[in-house]
Amino acid sequence: MKNKMTIDDAQALAINSLVFLAGDDELLSRFLALTGITADQIRSAASEPGFLAGVLQFYLAHEPTLMRYCEATGTDPALFQEALRLLPGGQDI
Repeated sequence: MKNKMTIDDAQALAINSLVFLAGDDELLSRFLALTGITADQIRSAASEPGFLAGVLQFYLAHEPTLMRYCEATGTDPALFQEALRLLPGGQDI
């Protein structure tokens, strides 16, 4: 078992979290409304610095959403905060 999260681990968690919310119409609608982007802009936005941190912030800002993802995937919720600190834009939180 890994003791320390890497930037690759943080990016993987954020990408998997994005895929999870993209597969759920309710979550995707809320994410798009909060971020102000459209569904067709997600792919290009994902390459922007800070976008992946924003995905993690979306989950961290709403505990039921965070727990929904974590229960579905077997992920420790504490990993979100750790991953956020490693991603561009996440250090400012």
